[in-house]
Amino acid sequence: MLRICSQSLGCPKTRVDTERLLGSIGPVQTVSTPEEADLVFINTCAFIAPAVQESVQAVLQTIEDMKAMPKAKRPFLAVAGCLPGRYGIRDLKTELPEVDLWLHTDDITTWAKQIAQALRLTYDVPSGRLLSTGPSYAWLKIGEGCRHSCSFCAIPSIRGKYASEPAEALLEEARALVASGVKELVLVAQDVTAYGTDFGRDPRFLFEQLLQITGLERMRLLYLYPAGLTRELLSFLRSAGKPFVPYFDMPLQHAHPDILRRMGRPFAGNPQEAVDRIREFFPEAALRTTLMVGFPGETEEHFQTLAHFVENNRFQHLGVFAYQPEEGTEAAGMPDQLSDSLKEARKNIIMEMQKGISEEILSGYVGQRLEILVDAPSDEWPGLHTGRAWFQAPEVDGLTYISGPGVEPGAMVEADIEEAREYDMVALA
Repeated sequence: MLRICSQSLGCPKTRVDTERLLGSIGPVQTVSTPEEADLVFINTCAFIAPAVQESVQAVLQTIEDMKAMPKAKRPFLAVAGCLPGRYGIRDLKTELPEVDLWLHTDDITTWAKQIAQALRLTYDVPSGRLLSTGPSYAWLKIGEGCRHSCSFCAIPSIRGKYASEPAEALLEEARALVASGVKELVLVAQDVTAYGTDFGRDPRFLFEQLLQITGLERMRLLYLYPAGLTRELLSFLRSAGKPFVPYFDMPLQHAHPDILRRMGRPFAGNPQEAVDRIREFFPEAALRTTLMVGFPGETEEHFQTLAHFVENNRFQHLGVFAYQPEEGTEAAGMPDQLSDSLKEARKNIIMEMQKGISEEILSGYVGQRLEILVDAPSDEWPGLHTGRAWFQAPEVDGLTYISGPGVEPGAMVEADIEEAREYDMVALA
């Protein structure tokens, strides 16, 4: 049995790629350190400069750990994902010759085969997936790449144009996940609303079939471009009902049309229209967005428009990034770049505003009885677990700390909300 020590950096899509590899390479045992492993697999992220630094550091640390081991016991080192996708295998081989195998994003479907061949494995290579998220939820990656050309983003150059994954393969994967006990599927892609558009369909035909899977209790959609949230799609989701969760994650990036146009966003008009459209069909919806402050040319007026937008719309969840110029993007060469100190100051203003909004929204649930999906034990004290209400997505939002009878990983339990914090809740089953 092959012993694998794996690291998956960056977004959930990377995690899915890693899980599919681990489930496709044959009988494996996952281990926690390179010293225990036959294979070290690092799936990297290179979306922004900090992610590149994290990925490079992970590879360098692994190389240092391996150098301390007897040469005969050193594991095989394979590095995959966005780092080779962004910078190319040829240059990385020169810079980091200690890596035994580089795996490009263009070759995801052959990663397992390439590793098996390099290790001279003799068993047949099956297909499958080895979950790393526990029994309660799983990510389902439905597409690769991006069809948009935002001026600040390097993803299309790393991952290529948008390509939907085959529906039959996704349905088979989803049914297997639910049959294994998974209660929540979280659909992810660079733009979930783009599913099927590369072959003349829209995502409704996939969503409809997924929602019919017996045993599925929640289906959540992450990364929804506003232009794709049409009235037709929203009407379909409204009529679908459970297990669809009325949670909408729209990466709006900004609220001022001048900045949206400079960003090259596919909806350079009024993002308020997208918010209002969702709330027309789902008044109870939980809305999440990500915003970028300090984009080149962002004036105080532009920023105040963004701040008022956040204050008026009261997003349940919100993330803020300070713009960073990325090599190879159009925005990196734009004039009127802002200072790092101003960008951080603006980021802090929005986050402080959101902190109060979040706490106020969560306080409204105190005294209510909600269904909580239990994810994992908490380290704080025995019997305490972390879980999530319907409006909390895994890994990106706050948590519900829960204890009481029947609380165990993978369980869906009813609980009384007893306390609200800035981003988390406390509940008793």
